Amino acid sequence: MSDARFVVCIDTGEYRVALMLHEIYRVLTDARAEEAGWVRIVDESGEDYLYPGAYFHPIDVPADLRETLLRVGEGWSPGA
Repeated sequence: MSDARFVVCIDTGEYRVALMLHEIYRVLTDARAEEAGWVRIVDESGEDYLYPGAYFHPIDVPADLRETLLRVGEGWSPGA
C-alpha cells in the first residue's frame, strides 16, 4: 500500500469526540467525496468516515513510519 495518503487533523469542529487534534489519519480515496470537499479517513478502530476536508492537512510520511501507521486499526497497538 505504498500509495497510501495521510493527513493530520488541524480542526475538530463539531466532531470533538470523534476526531483528535494533531492526530495522523490514513485517507481512503473517494473521488465523489473529495469533489464535494470531504475526506474519507480511517480511525483507530479501522472504520472509515467522512469529514470536512478543511479539518485536515495532507502530510508526507517517511517510509519507515508509513508501515507502522498502516497497521493501526488492524489489531496493532503500541503495547502489543
